[in-house]
Amino acid sequence: MEQKFDLIILGASGFTGKYVLKEALKFLNTQSPLTSIAIAGRNPTKLAKTLIWSSHPNPPPPVPILLADTFDPSSLRSIASRTRLILNCIGPFRLHGEPVVSACVDSGCDYLDICGEPEFMERMESDYHNRAYETGSLVVSGCGFDSVPAEIGLLFNLGQWVGEAVPNRVVAYVGLESRKRIVGNFATYESAVLGVANAKDLQAFRRSITRRRPRPQIPGPSPSKGQTIEHQKKIGLWAVVLPSADASVVRRTLSTLTENPNGLPGSNESSETVQKREAFWSSVKPAHFGVKIGSKSLFGILRIIMVGICIGLFGSTGFGRWLLLKFPSLFSLGWFRKNGPSEEEVESASFKMWFVGRGFSNESIASQENAKPDMEIVTRVTGPEIGYVTTPIILVQCALILLSQRKNLPKGGVYPPGIVLGHTDLQQKLQQNGISFDVISKSTISS
Repeated sequence: MEQKFDLIILGASGFTGKYVLKEALKFLNTQSPLTSIAIAGRNPTKLAKTLIWSSHPNPPPPVPILLADTFDPSSLRSIASRTRLILNCIGPFRLHGEPVVSACVDSGCDYLDICGEPEFMERMESDYHNRAYETGSLVVSGCGFDSVPAEIGLLFNLGQWVGEAVPNRVVAYVGLESRKRIVGNFATYESAVLGVANAKDLQAFRRSITRRRPRPQIPGPSPSKGQTIEHQKKIGLWAVVLPSADASVVRRTLSTLTENPNGLPGSNESSETVQKREAFWSSVKPAHFGVKIGSKSLFGILRIIMVGICIGLFGSTGFGRWLLLKFPSLFSLGWFRKNGPSEEEVESASFKMWFVGRGFSNESIASQENAKPDMEIVTRVTGPEIGYVTTPIILVQCALILLSQRKNLPKGGVYPPGIVLGHTDLQQKLQQNGISFDVISKSTISS
């Protein structure tokens, strides 16, 4: 009889996958929910070398190596039938993700990934949610830097609006720092290029959805778009809107919460767990949400805008995309390269994500005509390098919670991470593993 595993890491020999395996091996023991792991991919030789690298300086543990290819559905069904959970690290997900989701949904096993592509996530929810619910497969995308810091960070900020105080808008400002230089994952860059190429497809897909998502009721007027380039003096950053998945994912969580004010019921919760879940979600006060990328200098922001313009212009044609993907370092001004960052560059990098929330000291003020916020709450999430350290930490902690608390989570379906894991101890687990959540200030805004 074939062995059944707690989880299988698919794409473990990739740039991010090998760091996910390294992080997962820290928790592989009989005292943790993670007692058995396998790794899967197309090349067993590369996977064996990855296992040695991930285990260093210890000898590699007896982790089985399985063959699987996103272009071979039978191989995906085979591994899905042998595990409780698949961690999918193969991107871009618009090219490789759906066959894996399909295999998991058909087999009834759970699925987590590190996707940051809105079109993929929204399509999977549209196409597979009902079937996943029937088979008991819980499918959650965005369990990396995209989009858990945004989701859990927003919930942390909203949790500070106590008593009669109500938030109106929260803006997240992402700042990347390094003692050496910031170098990103090529797959992230490739996803951005393909995202630009397929932007019209995402718009057309959203228009084609007949069922409109409910929108939360948010006190006060809708906030204005503001300036293209913002100088946020309180946190010392220049900033511009970041077209990431975070805002889309947060909107999906808040929409689902609007339909389910007490959160999503678990498959077999105790009465105590039900009370805790309902108490948590019923206290969440929704707000408008946006994300901006920040830099300490105006030059840094202009550099970001230049890269965005390059990707926008060249990404709209086939030859332009070829150039962008052939010469990533040139067109990204050194921020991305095909072989990724060195280990020294990974170790030297970090992030800060500021959440600046503005709202009202009570709803009566919010309901007044031309009301302006009179309160501001600033919180912050900080952690190590985003792609190869923070993302594996988040993905593995999400997996451990899913394995240990499965009966407290939805029976099945396709959801964003916030609505599934927001009420669990994920924030505490992340804090224990190097990702901090802090309240920076609470202040009154003078009119």
